[in-house]
Amino acid sequence: MAFLSNMTRSEGDPTVIKSGPSSFSASDRLARNLGWFSIGLGIVELIAAEKVTGALGMRGKENLVRAFGLREITSGIITLSVDKQAGLTSRIAGDALDIATLATAMRPDNPKRDNAGLALLMVAGVTFLDIVAAGANTIRHTRHIGQRRDYGDRSGFPTGLEAARGAARKKLEDLRGTPGDERPTAKKPAGSVTK
Repeated sequence: MAFLSNMTRSEGDPTVIKSGPSSFSASDRLARNLGWFSIGLGIVELIAAEKVTGALGMRGKENLVRAFGLREITSGIITLSVDKQAGLTSRIAGDALDIATLATAMRPDNPKRDNAGLALLMVAGVTFLDIVAAGANTIRHTRHIGQRRDYGDRSGFPTGLEAARGAARKKLEDLRGTPGDERPTAKKPAGSVTK
């Protein structure tokens, strides 16, 4: 990643030597992967609805599959956004619709019943992953009422607060041109009268 950053940096910007640890957790990665999976599946459902319905023995439900494809793409985009919890929740609701729809294909007179059963099993597995990702995301990104985040291990002043204050004082003295303990008096504007 440092190589790509250095290729796009402007002249005069510092060179990236190495990148730090990622702030993405395993649950964030799972949510991102599920988002991309959702977009890919949605595209397949939009483009190849006839093949999907034919393989599952659900001819005549092509428009429903296309609608499910749009729903998948929308859920995927939301899952990849900042509000991934809403995307994951919509994915779980969509999985429930998928399971209900696939259950109708499990009738005994369907010659493609085995394919529908396999698809039902795969949707159940993805539903499990969606539930895991949503739960982990909730735990990672939710604070309880009254709970405060602890930033005790962080410092915006790596050499300490007093060193930062001292550096600020020195910079101010350099700008004013006054020694340390002397306080500069405010200059009065020309033409002002003192009472």
